[in-house]
Amino acid sequence: MVQRPHNLREVLFEFHQVGKHLRVNAIDPVSGTEVSMICDPKVGKESLKRLAMRKLIYVMERNAAKGKRPGGIDERA
Repeated sequence: MVQRPHNLREVLFEFHQVGKHLRVNAIDPVSGTEVSMICDPKVGKESLKRLAMRKLIYVMERNAAKGKRPGGIDERA
């Protein structure tokens, strides 16, 4: 079971086989923020979900620190 931080109510995951690799997308449906990773399909899905969610949290925190609203819109503009 993947643990979510309190500020993320829901995270959507997509898995797509691309040749010998697996593309994993993690999406926050509230903000519309999306990240993707290319991974080895031999790694378990729960581990991939954890990694994708960590990347999603990192990107959301980075965007907040830069003053960007969800969707990459710069609040300073």
